[in-house]
Amino acid sequence: MSYHILAPMTGTVFQIECTEGSSVTEGAVLLIMESMKMEIPVESISAGLVHKIHCKVGDLIDQDQLIIELTSSD
Repeated sequence: MSYHILAPMTGTVFQIECTEGSSVTEGAVLLIMESMKMEIPVESISAGLVHKIHCKVGDLIDQDQLIIELTSSD
């Protein structure tokens, strides 16, 4: 099963906390966005493997833009 992580709001990618191929748990922080001078953690919605990261540090991201794809580790 595949999961798409979407940006919760418009902002800039401040820090990426995972790498493609890494294993993550549900609730793990995948990346941190910066918006309106606040840091917003983006968390995993499920345990799995990071399949693809669609952004890099410094990218401006729109709300609901695909930023990370996860695949189930089952």
